[in-house]
Amino acid sequence: MPAFSRTDNEVGVTQLSGVELRMAADPTQLSIVRAVAADIAMRQDFDLDSIEDLKLAVDETCSTLITLAAQDAVLSCHFAVDGNGAVRVSARVAAKSASGPDEGSFGWRVLTALVDAVETRVDETEGFVVHIDLVKSSAGAVDA
Repeated sequence: MPAFSRTDNEVGVTQLSGVELRMAADPTQLSIVRAVAADIAMRQDFDLDSIEDLKLAVDETCSTLITLAAQDAVLSCHFAVDGNGAVRVSARVAAKSASGPDEGSFGWRVLTALVDAVETRVDETEGFVVHIDLVKSSAGAVDA
C-alpha cells in the first residue's frame, strides 16, 4: 500500500495531511525525528509535559525499530493530526526477521505509559516490515 493513499475514516485522518520522514535506520538520525515530533506537538498547543512524552515515545519507537532493522534499511515515520487534535505516528522499517518488538521489555512498558494507544504488527509481503503506530493527545493546552 502506498504511504500517501490511505484514509482512516474512524478518526478522520488522511495521510495526505501529514508529514513523512524517511531516513537510514541509524541511531544518529533520532534527533531529527524527535525535533519533528516536538514541532508538531507544539503546533497543536500540547502542554510541555505532553510534548516531552511524545518526543520520548517517538524516540523509543524509532530506537526499537532500528534494533529490528535489516541491514541498510530505511526507517519511515509518518506524523498526522486527527480531528480531535491528537498526534498519530506511524513508523515502519524493513526487518531482518518476523519477530516484532518485545512487548514485555522495559522500553515497551515506558512507551505504552507515554501515549494513549500503541499498536504493532509485522507484514510479511516482501520480506518483513515491522510497524509501530502511536496516538498521543495533549493533557492540556498551553496558556498564552
